[in-house]
Order: sequence, then structure tokens, then C-alpha cells
Amino acid sequence: MAVIGDLRHRGALHSIHVALLAGMLPLFLGVLLSDIAYASTYEQQWKNFASWLIVGGLVFGGFALLWAFLGLFRSDQRARLSILSVVLLLATWILGFVNALVHAKDAWATMPEGLVLSATVAALAIATAAWGFSTLRAEVL
Repeated sequence: MAVIGDLRHRGALHSIHVALLAGMLPLFLGVLLSDIAYASTYEQQWKNFASWLIVGGLVFGGFALLWAFLGLFRSDQRARLSILSVVLLLATWILGFVNALVHAKDAWATMPEGLVLSATVAALAIATAAWGFSTLRAEVL
């Protein structure tokens, strides 16, 4: 006998928010990898790559932050879950902006502060994406 159920998404993110979170994560991870490459080779182009990747991550992160902030004003119970998402996205964006300012300095002057900030921002981006994607659950009624 086949069981037919109604699939409802509990706490599901909007597809645009998912795309913004998924776009931010590889950019900030790319910044970390570029900084590691710069620290080991001293090729200035790696720092330039990192600077551009930071800008991309900030754009995606800014729109994801805006989307999550607007999600706070929903009337259902999903709004309570998105408070932590907003806090994580805000911390990621602020530290990413500070990282952009550090990377705006001379190439050698960015080390080791830029590498530490890049690792922190990448860890926050991973935590933000993990928290956001953990709300993508479906239940069968």
C-alpha cells in the first residue's frame, strides 16, 4: 500500500536567500585560500585576487543580510529562527568589511592580520551557511 503525504516545508528559506548564502560562502573561502597562497609565495597578485573576492563576498553577504533582516518581520515562527541568522550575517559582513580595509593596505602590510581576518570571516561564513541551510527541513504530514 502506498502512503501519500503532504510535503510541507517547515522553516524553509526562500530560494533567493539560499542562492545568496551559497554565493557568499565560496567567495570568502577563496579569500582565505588566496591569502594562504600569498603568504607562501609572496606574489602580489594573490592579494589582489583576495581583494576582489572580498568585494564579491560583501555584495552577496549584504544582500543576504538584507533578506534575512526583512525575514524578521514575518508573522510566523520562522522569524524567531532568523534572529541568529541576522546576527551571524551581520558579524560576517562587518568583519569582511574590516578585512577589505586591511587588504587595501600595501601587500606586505596585510600579513598576518589579513590572513587571520580571512580565516575568521571564512569560519563565520561557514557557520552562517550551516545555520541557514539547517533550517531547510521538510516534513511529511
